[in-house]
Amino acid sequence: MTYDSVRETDPTVATVLEHERTRQNDTLAMIASENHVSEAVMEAQSSELTNNYAEGYPDERYYGGCRHADKVEQLAIDRAKELWGAEHVNVQPHSGTQANMGVYLAVLDPYDKILSLDLTHGGHLSHGHPANFAGQVYDVEQYEVDAETGYIDYEGLRETAEEFGPDIIVSGYSAYPREVDFERIQSAADAVDAYHVADIAHITGLVAAGVHESPVGEADFVTGSTHKTIRAGRGGIIMCSEEHADDIDSAVFPGTQGGPAMHNIAGKAVGFGEALDPSFTTYAEQTVANATALGNRLQEHGLSLVSGGTDNHLVLVDLRPSHPDTTGKEVEAALEDAGIVLNANTVPGETRSAFNPSGIRAGTPALTTRGFGEETCREVADLIYEVIEAPHNDTVIAAVGERVDELTDEYTLYD
Repeated sequence: MTYDSVRETDPTVATVLEHERTRQNDTLAMIASENHVSEAVMEAQSSELTNNYAEGYPDERYYGGCRHADKVEQLAIDRAKELWGAEHVNVQPHSGTQANMGVYLAVLDPYDKILSLDLTHGGHLSHGHPANFAGQVYDVEQYEVDAETGYIDYEGLRETAEEFGPDIIVSGYSAYPREVDFERIQSAADAVDAYHVADIAHITGLVAAGVHESPVGEADFVTGSTHKTIRAGRGGIIMCSEEHADDIDSAVFPGTQGGPAMHNIAGKAVGFGEALDPSFTTYAEQTVANATALGNRLQEHGLSLVSGGTDNHLVLVDLRPSHPDTTGKEVEAALEDAGIVLNANTVPGETRSAFNPSGIRAGTPALTTRGFGEETCREVADLIYEVIEAPHNDTVIAAVGERVDELTDEYTLYD
């Protein structure tokens, strides 16, 4: 994209956009919730549909002029049904959090009970953190991962559910490196007559490609983001059975949102279409293989991984055993100076503040989109370790930065 029109009318914004394109081209994106969409998805998201106001749903709009918006949204719905095997799909949520809000509004009353994973153990704000609407509107209890293994404590989850009596149990996580046993969580939900909401925001693409167990058809509701491992237009999605279709649609509009972002829905349609190509399965498999290679090499350097490894697209490093005086925030800042962008993250049993935690989270979706394979990801692990060893050494950071420049030149992104 050239930004010629923006440069002509608003050179200040054009400069910022060009700098961001340069930043993405010249750095390694390893934030586990980020990816690089295709230029086709970006074009769809910048289309004339940004001008369209399409309150309602296909063939049931409150305004005229929506016949093309109807076609695009129906394409996104149909392709999502094919990808995930869902009976009903709502593609209008503006984000994964908005998708969760839609489900809560559809089936809960204020002060009803939610059982979800603790944020420091890998959960998400929208699952009931007190700083989020979910924690302010509903009564929230939380389960944890096993302190010894780093895996979800399914027995503890079920015991907590039996004691707490939740109306909803939430599965699906933002910093959990292992495959989720959705069937086991559904069993716990059934035992206490609760709904099961599987939030697959991080693993939408892995589930679509069949490299992670699918909760669709198992959980009562499946929510997710559409811009992470699935590489489609930015936003959220809700999947459910026809039994809950009307309640979900009403909760999204008019319950939590007004007009849908039709340009983003167009990007979802394009990205879902790309994911239906057999090459996407290869991409998803490589993403997991790359995360495994990254994690294994970090362990070879003596770093501690939560749960001892990974089954999906991310690794979670606990710095305390190997580098007790180094915080995740220090490592995050030093790595960004070297051109590697990941995030500081809490770890189970966190002893520091969430703003300056003891771990780092690294993902491989964007590296894989860029064309990285396992050997290159092992080298990236070497570079990360060099910075962890000397986060305040400018010479080390500069040397790592030079190698990052070579890698970004070799594995180009956007022209």
